[in-house]
Amino acid sequence: MNIPDQSALRSFAGREALRVEAAMRADLAEALAGCDPLLVEVIDYGLFGGGKRIRPLLAILAARLCGASDPALYTLAGAFEYLHVATLIHDDVIDQARVRRGREALCRKYGAAPAILAGDWLHARSLYLVGRCAGSEGLSVFCRATTGMVDGEFLQLRHVADCALTEEDYFAIILRKTALLIASTCEIGAIFAGAAAEQRRALADYGNRLGTAFQVIDDLLDYQGDAGNTGKQVGIDFREGKLTLPLLRALAVADDSERAAIAALFAGDRRAESSLDRVRRFIDAHRGFGAARQTAVQLADEAVAALAPFAGREDKESLAMLHALAGYVLARNK
Repeated sequence: MNIPDQSALRSFAGREALRVEAAMRADLAEALAGCDPLLVEVIDYGLFGGGKRIRPLLAILAARLCGASDPALYTLAGAFEYLHVATLIHDDVIDQARVRRGREALCRKYGAAPAILAGDWLHARSLYLVGRCAGSEGLSVFCRATTGMVDGEFLQLRHVADCALTEEDYFAIILRKTALLIASTCEIGAIFAGAAAEQRRALADYGNRLGTAFQVIDDLLDYQGDAGNTGKQVGIDFREGKLTLPLLRALAVADDSERAAIAALFAGDRRAESSLDRVRRFIDAHRGFGAARQTAVQLADEAVAALAPFAGREDKESLAMLHALAGYVLARNK
């Protein structure tokens, strides 16, 4: 796809992020009143230390595209950031991460127990807000996504350092871990607006394709990104034994001896920088990076195509921003 100018999206997203953060702070002031001061501090550290606020923005745009203008939309949008941050906190505990968003990971700063508990609190609050704002139907969609995320983690654990992993397995993992939540964000925005079934399906499809493209680009950045931009170490996927699309595409065209050599690296000490360098050179030599990026471009194109039912809507701005987000996913470096 041709990547549209991102300046309008940056300006729009910046304004909306401020409104979402104001809604989150108002909600937290109510929900955390009388709670232990450490819980309040940990929640604040987790939520307000940066982040792109993509999921709240998607909820806002989907709802507006379907005709919603209720200010409660910002509270709903904040619920998606609560859940997203909860998953990041728990992921960092599992991975024993040191850095998140360019600063000390919450679990390293406060310890594993406060981190787990804060993540649990954010998850619980997100469920409450989605149910309050989008009703039982919205909550049902949300819970399918959250339970799917856990299933995706188990599926990924099953395939740690498994060089027999197929592309089908890979896409099943990222559908559950990433795409389902983004799809549910868009669909719940439509539910909040009282949208018709066709509009709900279109926005869910958009979110599914966009979320899958987002994860493929994430997997590329894990090998090719700059830690100064991404806010986390590169090479984490290899060190954790995760086979992602760039490597799978390279393995698909490699010979038996090359595949055996890569399998040996995954079975060995994955902390060695030299091993990561060998895997990176292997992917590059077999054009795995380019092949994976081509798939991300195709997925972004499909996301935009899914919005065709909205072509005649009066809200041209929301539609344009959703198109621009597909371009942003491809252009991002963090």
